[in-house]
Amino acid sequence: MADEKENVTGKINIELSEEVAQGEYSNLAIITHSTAEFVVDFVNMMPNTPKAKVKSRVILAPQHAKRLMRALSDNIRKFEAQYGEISEPEQGGGSTTAPFPMNFGGPAGEA
Repeated sequence: MADEKENVTGKINIELSEEVAQGEYSNLAIITHSTAEFVVDFVNMMPNTPKAKVKSRVILAPQHAKRLMRALSDNIRKFEAQYGEISEPEQGGGSTTAPFPMNFGGPAGEA
C-alpha cells in the first residue's frame, strides 16, 4: 500500500549505490541513434594514449533523449547565470566550436 501511495503523490524512491555514487570521469561523449533509441557512450580519453575506454553507456528512448537535452540546456543556462559563460575553444573561420583534440597535443598515431 505504501508503494501505491508514493506513486499517487508523484514521489519516486531512487536508490544510489556507493559504487555508482563515485561516478565515472568522461571527457568525450559519442552519441548514436536508431529509430528506437539513442545510445550515449561516455569515454575517458587520456593524453598521449592511443586507446580510450567507454566508461559508461546509456541507452535512451527518443522521448527521454529529448527531455535530457532540455534538462541539460536548462542546467547550462542556470550554471552560466551563476558562474558566467562556459567558454569553448575557437576554430578558424568564425566557428565557436573546435574539433575534439584526439591526441591532446601529443604525437599523432600511426597505422
